[in-house]
Amino acid sequence: MTSLHIGIAGAGLAGRTLAWRLLRAGCRVSLFDSRPRAALDTASMTAAAMLSPLAELAVSDDAVFALGQRSMVLWPRWIDELAEGGGAPVYFRQKGTLVVAHAPDQSSLEHFTRLLQHKLPESCRAQVHTLDAAALAAQEPALAGRFGGGLFLDSEGQLANDQWMAALAVEIDRLGGQWHESQAVERLEEGRIVCADATHAVDVAVDARGVGSKAQWPEVRGVRGEVLRVECHGVTLQRPVRLMHPRYALYVAPRPDHQFVVGATELESEDTGPVTLRSTLELGSALYSLHPAFGEARVLRLSAALRPALDDHRPAVVLRGGVWHINGLYRHGYLCAPAVVDELAHKLLGTDSTEAT
Repeated sequence: MTSLHIGIAGAGLAGRTLAWRLLRAGCRVSLFDSRPRAALDTASMTAAAMLSPLAELAVSDDAVFALGQRSMVLWPRWIDELAEGGGAPVYFRQKGTLVVAHAPDQSSLEHFTRLLQHKLPESCRAQVHTLDAAALAAQEPALAGRFGGGLFLDSEGQLANDQWMAALAVEIDRLGGQWHESQAVERLEEGRIVCADATHAVDVAVDARGVGSKAQWPEVRGVRGEVLRVECHGVTLQRPVRLMHPRYALYVAPRPDHQFVVGATELESEDTGPVTLRSTLELGSALYSLHPAFGEARVLRLSAALRPALDDHRPAVVLRGGVWHINGLYRHGYLCAPAVVDELAHKLLGTDSTEAT
């Protein structure tokens, strides 16, 4: 156990998860965020939280893949540990991912398949299965007769990000973490977190503010993502489905209570405004093309947020000017967060990365 006092700026996915891990290890933790803890207009709450190391390898690199593979080991362990505190369970499934395409877009699926086969390590190729129409229907009955085949990516998963973030908040309170909600951080210095009305002394300062860190890390940029959440009782999906298209790759992630999170857009823009009509139409029409019953879906929420990215699109943990930074999670936030947070937690605690934290 340690009495180390760690101040974390940013209570999103990385900051909040890190706070929980450090509290479990016996640290004192002060958590600062410009928003209230229940805010919905954040990258952490907007994400679909698909855990897809195989699918993402087609558009990322070996480093992200390795972090994703490590995180797939940590996620079920950490979800079980979080439940030890007696909080609400977190929806987590590991039933793989389906990748499909309509007949005119088969070339997009073929291109995706070739990329994946080229980049995938030999030891993981058995996790990729080519399906004909019958095998696809057996895996996902709701899509029977709608596609001539597809890919099944074994062992991929998903979780309910809103449940994870809410459960973390409860557990941080239970473990004695100190929240400073709706309190923007002006800057971090070695041993200090400076807010508008006060300066807080800490043993170690950690910047986990994502795009909010630009002033201290100018290389960080925001990449806009837009997501649609719907409720539809006419469709049941067992696992996330990715729909290939020449202009976008739609993903549909099922959630409890007949809800679905739908996304595709990735815009090199730091616009924080509402979702555009173009994106709404594209997401809605692509979802309808996946299954016509989605035409009767109830729209629950349209949301947009900026995902923090670096030039190499890799997450980073670095010490700069006496301040630790965890940033650059980009579109791989939930996929890579456990591995990246675990790395930083071990650095702060001075423990070996093979030990449990």
